[in-house]
Amino acid sequence: MTASTDTGMLLGADTPTLAAHRARSGPIPWRGGPGRLVAELETAGLTGRGGAGFPAWRKAAAAVGGQAPVVVANGAEGEPLSRKDMALLRTNPHLVLDGLQLVAEAVGATEAYLYAPEEVVVEDRRDRVPVRVVHAPEWFVAGEESSVVAAIEGRPALPRFRTTPVPVSGVDGRPTVVHNVETLAHIAMIARRGPAWFRRTGTREEPGTMLVTVSGHVAAPGVHEVPVGLPLDELAPSGVVLVGGFHGVWVPAGPTPLSRAGLAPFGGTPGAGVVHALPPDSCPLRFAAEVTRFLADQNAKQCGPCLNGLPAVAATMAALAEGRASSRGLEWLARLVTGRGACHHPDGTARFVRSTLATFAAEVAAHEHGHCPTEEHP
Repeated sequence: MTASTDTGMLLGADTPTLAAHRARSGPIPWRGGPGRLVAELETAGLTGRGGAGFPAWRKAAAAVGGQAPVVVANGAEGEPLSRKDMALLRTNPHLVLDGLQLVAEAVGATEAYLYAPEEVVVEDRRDRVPVRVVHAPEWFVAGEESSVVAAIEGRPALPRFRTTPVPVSGVDGRPTVVHNVETLAHIAMIARRGPAWFRRTGTREEPGTMLVTVSGHVAAPGVHEVPVGLPLDELAPSGVVLVGGFHGVWVPAGPTPLSRAGLAPFGGTPGAGVVHALPPDSCPLRFAAEVTRFLADQNAKQCGPCLNGLPAVAATMAALAEGRASSRGLEWLARLVTGRGACHHPDGTARFVRSTLATFAAEVAAHEHGHCPTEEHP
């Protein structure tokens, strides 16, 4: 596997204490106002590493000049196949918090939050903008931006349909910048080393590195920092891999670049940086049935597509895996829930289902006739 050289600095800190971090990285490189950091992030081309891939500078720019802005480090990791955010918070938490302070300075924030699982403990730093820790529940949709806002406001961490973007009106109606913890770590490094340094790795359109959780039938499972655009076969040498997690798509390993541009022909994105390879003795339809059941159980029960549609999708996928249903009904259900939910959970589930049916068409046909190729030829 090819790893980045001098840019691979997000993970692997020997001692994750503040003193060790300051000795290694120095003090926070304050910018003295909003304009400079926003311009640096735009030049660097950093995009969000939480899944959506939104340009990082745009969120800050939208909040600048607003009334009492809020900044949030989002460390919720409800995706079962992802471990990158927890790995970062355990090994290099102060790089994340440096990035949070820099964004707070850039937008003039008066409040800052670390939204993370309960087991995350960070020592007191006495920052310019004190950071309050809010515990993120272990819930698939708990990391969605509106869920984060709801949790900080003291409400259940469930997504809400919003007509106004969170950077304009979030926590208590104030401008709120929510960044994934990995995004903030990159921001701290860009502030220290500059946009040109950041752009030396990755692709022209999608510069930098990214944290990837690699799992399943692979030689080197774990969390790795790799250049954006790394060929998938350097992470999973053969077969078909699930990229992007439970809301992702199946992609032939091969030389396909791990980037938004590289995965676009397959209808996917890197998402939260997940690459999962099924073992050769694993039935892809049974795996898909387990995934869709999990996703159905994790719905917020707030809208029809989640409350009624996803359980129907899961039941039909399970029936197909058992040879008791056809793919036609499943395709119809996937179309039915797409674009109709209060958040993107139904859309992501439908994307995974459609990708499964298309990628494993031969297995689908066999199951429709009552046969499982994996069980018959282990």
